[in-house]
Parts: sequence; structure tokens; C-alpha cells
Amino acid sequence: MNKLLTIAIPTFNRAHLLDKQLAWLAEATKGFESDIEILVSDNCSTDNTPEIIKKWQAIFSNLTFKTNRHEQNIGVLKNVAYCLKSATTKYVWAIGDDDPIHDTAVSYVLTKLKQDEKISLIFLNFSGRNKITGEPVHPPTIIGNRWFDIDCEDGCSDGKATFEHCFRKSVGAVIFLTATIYRTDVVKRGLQIWNNADSNWIFLAYLAGYCAAHGKVIVTKNTYLECIVGVSYWQKEPKSALLMQYKHIPEVLVKLEENGYSKQFCRQMIVKNFKEVNLKVFLGALRRWPFFTISTVIPFLTLVIVSILQLIIIKNQNNQSNRAEDLFYENRRMME
Repeated sequence: MNKLLTIAIPTFNRAHLLDKQLAWLAEATKGFESDIEILVSDNCSTDNTPEIIKKWQAIFSNLTFKTNRHEQNIGVLKNVAYCLKSATTKYVWAIGDDDPIHDTAVSYVLTKLKQDEKISLIFLNFSGRNKITGEPVHPPTIIGNRWFDIDCEDGCSDGKATFEHCFRKSVGAVIFLTATIYRTDVVKRGLQIWNNADSNWIFLAYLAGYCAAHGKVIVTKNTYLECIVGVSYWQKEPKSALLMQYKHIPEVLVKLEENGYSKQFCRQMIVKNFKEVNLKVFLGALRRWPFFTISTVIPFLTLVIVSILQLIIIKNQNNQSNRAEDLFYENRRMME
């Protein structure tokens, strides 16, 4: 019997957190053993992660429990991509080894996936909490500690519109790994089309957008997990902030446009990103890596200028179309 869902955990040198997450998973998957596979992908950890995996492999004796250990650390993004590519079930859910997930999340996800085979993407709503202060964290546009502000429990057939709404509200929300369940064949196809996507820090936004364009999308009303806001993997990379703002976000938007999203939406988001870039990031990078910074920013500015011009053309075309439509109806009324 083919299983429905792979729950994959990419991990590196966080044995104690992996142990805790697998303990949660052991309870959450009870009664669903026939529907689920577990995959743990160890990015060549140097702590006692292999011992933790071996321990839980024995405990999960009544459930398919797969493991992988890379011969060397291939980086967090490529390890995540490995998890998505390695899934053999209809759907795949990659989760962080440190993200608190509600006990009912597994049951909810499986119920929804069984109800509608046309689902290609599920966004689990989540709350945010500052790692240091413990205070709730959420975007200023969201009321209450709930990241997504739309309710689409029955599955939106217009997946593109749903994704566009979420992307406009918060790029951070659509790249939160643990919040997203993908249809496996679609996400694999997305990775094949952009074969070096896992070099981009927000490639998960591209994958979510690609899946959203090829099926129904659910965004949950209730929160099912918590995002601990602090220092992420990508923030530890010296040049990551510059790359995120000036290269990776625009790169994802260009890829989304190539894969069916409207030019107007993608270009609007490129201009919006330009308005929101942190000048301090640019100046700090310019001081430390002048050539790298300039070679990164110039293509970005060129793309922004082109996008502005294209938006002006689109606006003029829409105005002309509206005037032509108004003239048509006015002539029709006169003839009547």
C-alpha cells in the first residue's frame, strides 16, 4: 500500500533538538502508521546525532523510518532539497528539528489530503515568538499572532491568487519550512525546472509558488505550529543579507514569472522589494566586499528600472483598454 505523506527532518549538529522532535513525532503519528513515512537527513553531524537516529529507528519499528547521512556537510538548503527530492509518497512535509508543532497538526494534514486529491500545497498558519525575549512576533499587517490572514480551509482552486496574497503580506511566511506541505511530484518538477534553486536562500518561495500554480491551495485558519524568530541558518552566512535582498528575492520573482505568474505581479513585487531594502546592509557590504557588492547590486537596479518601465506600459495598456470598453458601451447605449 502506497503511503500518503513523508515527514522529513533535515538536521545538523542539533541532536538534543532532533531527539525532542522525534519524541513529538512518535506521539503525533500514532494511529497513522499506514499513511506516513519518516525521513531524517543528517548533514554529516559531528555530535551524537547518529546515536539519536539509531535510538529512534528502533522505537519507530511499526512505521517506515528512513535515514540518510551525507558524507560531508552540503549546506542547509541542499539538505532540504534532498529531503523533498527523496520523498516517495504523494505528499512531502519537511519540518525543522527545532520548530514546535501542535499535536493535532499531523491528523489535520492527513485528513485534508485524503479529502481532496487536487491539493498541491498546504500552508499551516503559525504564530511567532522571539527566541530571546519569548515575546510574540508577527508582521504589523497581521492582527493577532497569526501569520496568514486568509481563511481558505476548503482549498482555493485559484492557487496563484492565494500564493500572491500570501507573498504580498510576508515573504518570510512563505519560506517558513515547517509551515508547508507540498505535492511531491509537483515540487520535484519545480526543482527540475530550476535545477540550481537550492543555491537561493528563498527557493522555498519559488517551490510554494510553483505548487500553488498547479492545484488547490489550503491556508489554515488555525495555527498549527510556532516559528521561533532568532538567528536563522542563512543569517549566519556573512553575505546572506545582501544576497537575500538584492539577488535572491528578485531571482525568485523572475522564476515565478517564467512559470506562469503575471508580469504585473512579479514586477510590482520587485519594485516593492527595492523600496524595502535595508540601506545599512548595502553600506556594510560595500565596506567589506566592494566588488562583490557592486556586482550584486547593479543587476538588481537594472531589473528594478526595467520593472518600473514595464509597469508603466501595463498601466497605459489597461487605461486604453478601459477607455475602449467605455466607448463601446457608450456607443451601444446611443444605438439603443
